[in-house]
Amino acid sequence: MFKRIALLALFASVACPVVVAQSNFFKAWEDRVRATSAKQPAWPVPLVTPSSVIVQLARVDFLHQYTSTHTETWNYDNGKGVNLIPFARTEVDINLPPYIQHNAPKVQDGTGDLSFVAKYRMFSATEGGNYSTSVQMAISVPTGSYKNGTSVSTLTPTLIAGKGFGKFDIQSALGGVLPTSSVQTLGRSIAWNTVTQYKVGKYLWPELEANASYFRGGPNDGRTQVFLTPGVMVSKIKLRHDPKDRLGLLFGGGMQIATSHYHSYNHGLVLTGRLTF
Repeated sequence: MFKRIALLALFASVACPVVVAQSNFFKAWEDRVRATSAKQPAWPVPLVTPSSVIVQLARVDFLHQYTSTHTETWNYDNGKGVNLIPFARTEVDINLPPYIQHNAPKVQDGTGDLSFVAKYRMFSATEGGNYSTSVQMAISVPTGSYKNGTSVSTLTPTLIAGKGFGKFDIQSALGGVLPTSSVQTLGRSIAWNTVTQYKVGKYLWPELEANASYFRGGPNDGRTQVFLTPGVMVSKIKLRHDPKDRLGLLFGGGMQIATSHYHSYNHGLVLTGRLTF
């Protein structure tokens, strides 16, 4: 009997500090996320354009592309995953490989590339100034199967800025996709995305995006591809009544419409679902 009591006391003396340490760690993390989010505008992350604010959420997207030859391609997840705020003003994304279904003869379905993003918010203000500016670096790893990803790793440095005017905001992101090797074969590209959003009522955020890519070198040298993407976000539906609780649901959708002479597909349906935590 005394041995059992002694063992239980020993277990409690070891386990309790571990539990307390874990509780303190998660509480400090939650406090940091709330404090960081409170110093920036409450704009929802756009459908396609990178956001100038930093967020902590889990995200899954679906993209249905239609080509001029009536081929339909499904992209499940579209290279999204988990966005975390491990430090003040800093976001780290872990984006899982998408699964791509081509629905075309002689083209094999398979997974795309794994990627990571590190973002730092340089400047921001809430209602007083209503702006945000960030820099980020995305790194892709060539994990794709059956040519559903790139053959080499890529680096994508991007500058993102946003400004709000009451219920209206505009954000723009300028970046370059840089292969780490085989540059002559693959070429480089510049991505310029701009979005305007307007808050309607409590939850609705209609938006219009311009998604442009400018190719230099490689098989598409000199070409330009532009899509206009009208869409709407629903943001955010809180899942608990506690004002300090960040758990919430966001979702939305839009349609990419090709407006340039060159385009790899005519239009694409974009659907997204996010869970903030």
